[in-house]
Amino acid sequence: MSDYFSDTHEQVRQSARKFIATHVLPYIDEWEEAGEFPRDLYLKAGDAGLLGVGFPENLGGVGEGDVFMKVAVSEELMRSTSGGLVAGLGSLDIGLPPVAKWAQPEVKEAIVPPVLRGEKIAALAVTEPGGGSDVANLKTRAVKDGDHYIVNGSKTFITSGMRADHFTVAVRTGGEGHGGISLLLIDRDMPGFSNGKKLKKMGWWASDTAELFFEDCRVPVNRLIGAENAGFIAIMSNFLFERLSLAIMAYMTAEIALEAAMAWAKQREAFGRSITGFQVTRHKLVDMATQVEVAREYTYRCAALMQAGKNPIKQVAMAKNFAVEVCEKVTREAVQIHGGMGYMRESVVERLYRDAKILSIGGGTDEIMKELIGKQVGL
Repeated sequence: MSDYFSDTHEQVRQSARKFIATHVLPYIDEWEEAGEFPRDLYLKAGDAGLLGVGFPENLGGVGEGDVFMKVAVSEELMRSTSGGLVAGLGSLDIGLPPVAKWAQPEVKEAIVPPVLRGEKIAALAVTEPGGGSDVANLKTRAVKDGDHYIVNGSKTFITSGMRADHFTVAVRTGGEGHGGISLLLIDRDMPGFSNGKKLKKMGWWASDTAELFFEDCRVPVNRLIGAENAGFIAIMSNFLFERLSLAIMAYMTAEIALEAAMAWAKQREAFGRSITGFQVTRHKLVDMATQVEVAREYTYRCAALMQAGKNPIKQVAMAKNFAVEVCEKVTREAVQIHGGMGYMRESVVERLYRDAKILSIGGGTDEIMKELIGKQVGL
C-alpha cells in the first residue's frame, strides 16, 4: 500500500473489506439484475461505521477531515464490482456534507445522525432536464412566502431519487446566474414533492436514478442551507470531493478489470499455451497496469493536497479526467482479452465496461473539467 495510509486507515480498510465480502459480494450479481439492493444494507453499513467516515463526531460521524480514511473506505467499497451499489450507498456523501456544514443547528441534529446510522437516505439534486453541467443557469425556483419557500421545477438523473428521504436541492432564489442560487433541504413527505419512474441506465444498474418534481412544494425557511443566494459556492465546494471520489471509482474500476484480465490471461489457452505467452498480450497488460498505477498515485497526491487544506481545483479535475480515460481504456482492453466471454453478463469485466462510461459524465463532464483546467492554467 501507499505511504499515504496509516495503521488506523488500514484497520478501517480491513473493516470495509470484510463488510463487502460478507454483505455484498455473495449477492451483487442478483442485485445488479434486480436493479436495486436491499434498503437494509444502509443499516448494516451504518452499523459498521462506514457511512459516518468524513462527518463530525458530534453528529455521529468518524474521521472528519481525514481524507485518506475516506479514500481507503471508497477503494474497498468498489471491490463490490458495482459502481451502482457504491453510488447508491454513498449518495449521502454528496447530499449530506452541505447539511452537516451549513444547515441550521436544529436541522443538522435532526437529519444527519439518522442518515449516518443508515436509518434514512440522503441525496443531492442539482441536475435539471436540459441543463446538464450548466449549474449556474438552473431553472427550479423557490419564492419566499412567509415562513416557507414555494418551490417549482424539476430535477433529473438523481442518484437515490426513488427512495431518498432527504434531498439537498439547488434552487433559484435570486436573479440569473450563479449569484441567485440557494440550497434547500427538502423531505420526501413535504407537500408538492413527487418523483417520476425509475430511470433505466446503461450501467450502474444497482443504483436507483429518478426524476424529481416540485409543484408548489412548501419548504420551511429553516431548511435553507447556508445563506440565501450563496448556494453556488457550496455546490462548487461539494464538487471537489465528488470529483475526487469519481477519480477513485475510475482507477478502482480499472484495477478490478486489470486483475480479472490477468487472471483470465494466465489460465486461457490459445494455440497450445496461455495467452500470456504472447508478447502482444503481456505488453497490453503491462500498459494497463502502468496506467492504473499512475492514475491511483496522482489521485493520492490530490487527496494529500486536500488533506493539507488546499483547494486543488485544477489537480482534481486533471485526476478525474486522467483516471476516467484510463478506466475506459483498461476496461475495454479487459473485455478484449476475455474475448467472447468478456461480452457475457456473467463476466465481471462486462459490468465494469458499462459502468465506466458514466464516470466521464458525472460530477462535471470531461469537457467541463478541461474548461476548469484551462482557466486555472491561464487559457
